[in-house]
Amino acid sequence: MLYFARWKIVAILAVILAGFAAMLPNFFPASTVAEWPPFLPKRQIVLGLDLQGGAYLLYEVDRKDYEQKRLRTLVGEIRDTLRREPRIGYTGLGVQGDAVQVRIRDSERFEDARQRLEELRNPLTSTLMGGSPVDEFAVAMGTDGVARFTFTEDGMAQRVRSIVDQSIEVIRRRVDELGTTEPSIQREGEDRILVEAPGLQDPGRLKALIGQTAALTFHLVDVTSSMSDALQGRSPPGTILLNSVDDPPQPYIVEETPLLTGEDLIDAQPSFDSNTNEPVVSFRLSTTGARKFGTVTAQNVGRPFAIVLDDEVISAPVIREPITGGAGQISGSFTVETANDLSILLRAGALPARLTILEERTVGPGLGADSIRAGVIAAIVGAIAVIIFMIAVYGFLGVLADIAVVVNVVLILGVMSLLGATLTLPGIAGIVLTIGMAVDSNVLIYERIREEARAGRSAISSIDTGFTRALATILDANITTLIAAVVLFYLGSGPVRGFAVTLAIGILTTIFTAFLVTRLMVAVWVRRTRPTAIPI
Repeated sequence: MLYFARWKIVAILAVILAGFAAMLPNFFPASTVAEWPPFLPKRQIVLGLDLQGGAYLLYEVDRKDYEQKRLRTLVGEIRDTLRREPRIGYTGLGVQGDAVQVRIRDSERFEDARQRLEELRNPLTSTLMGGSPVDEFAVAMGTDGVARFTFTEDGMAQRVRSIVDQSIEVIRRRVDELGTTEPSIQREGEDRILVEAPGLQDPGRLKALIGQTAALTFHLVDVTSSMSDALQGRSPPGTILLNSVDDPPQPYIVEETPLLTGEDLIDAQPSFDSNTNEPVVSFRLSTTGARKFGTVTAQNVGRPFAIVLDDEVISAPVIREPITGGAGQISGSFTVETANDLSILLRAGALPARLTILEERTVGPGLGADSIRAGVIAAIVGAIAVIIFMIAVYGFLGVLADIAVVVNVVLILGVMSLLGATLTLPGIAGIVLTIGMAVDSNVLIYERIREEARAGRSAISSIDTGFTRALATILDANITTLIAAVVLFYLGSGPVRGFAVTLAIGILTTIFTAFLVTRLMVAVWVRRTRPTAIPI
């Protein structure tokens, strides 16, 4: 155990030097590090929300909002299905509470209608262990011809999981557009999303960007229907009543089925109107969207169409001529910032459902500075206490153990820098804990050496046997702790994850320093001095 091949010595020293080089950028400003030569590492540890301040937002998927949107879409699907040739007469089609209901008029067509409506159950492919598909809807049809669609429990649960996954990606794109450093966006439970944006100075803007669904649609305006009837809740079939964003709002009757959706957009950028010099949002459509838009506008020249964002009409220009270029602009009472924010929302895509905010916290940078100061003081005090204890109890070998602990901390910081890990206040606690655990491994080795010496072995034999026989014990202890750290990381969130990351990295570096760094230093000392007694 005390023999080291030359390549092993070189490898150990190379790892230590690499760890030191990776850690070094953390002690210099980012502007200085950016000017370093390309071959030097430049990544720095990212400070978490509790250390540099920022915004903490906890959202929950609004299931009711999604249910109502999905049911309205289902109404259109049922209408199209029953109007297929040969048509089936129906009445009373609409959303009733948390279900969709329709009545088949012709009793002789009940079975035909049942078969068509069964096609709308919408099987959802399960992602759990390759399970069988589950139906999104359950269809019940009575003898009176009334069919009722309701969500299945499994179908809704799977839909919510999908909504959370989609929302996380949309939120990530929106937050990245703001330029925040290393935002943390993760699932909390079944239907919640936690957003942490360290260093963000304007949490109100972040909240506005995340909370807006940003569902952009284009609808033809129905100018033939009676506005008074629509205001009394009697909109013609296939139309909906929407209000504009103006103050006071202006009502519009628009066709329920949109001409285009935000999915047809490929780009959106803030710009200025060439005539009025007012801020606008310029957009470009995909090839398919441009073709579709050109066809519709060619068929409806002279008719207004509404640009709708989250069920509110932004503007309703009249189609003067066919729009075939696939580009256009959205005008409104925009400022430069609101035009830019709308562009970000449109580029990132719409949220699949509305998100409601459950918890909001803003952490100031002053609190983070105090936390860093307290954490550093705790680490220094703990390290000094450990160093004094090891020297007092184990003498020269204690000094070697203290050197290994310093190397251990350097490697932890180096690995975290290379991984771009986020350091939180619990993460600092994890580093302090690792200092004690690293020394604990050396204590086990030294006590084993002491026991072998008491059993009558020579000094060199005791040292060699002590390292050999302590290996299994230290591995067992550290592997079980590593398992606990992995479980904490996957099941925990936020600060718990920060602690788990530093603890896991610390365990791996502890094993390295205890059995390679400490053993290498002891081996060099043994080879040079050939001791006849254990210096403990």
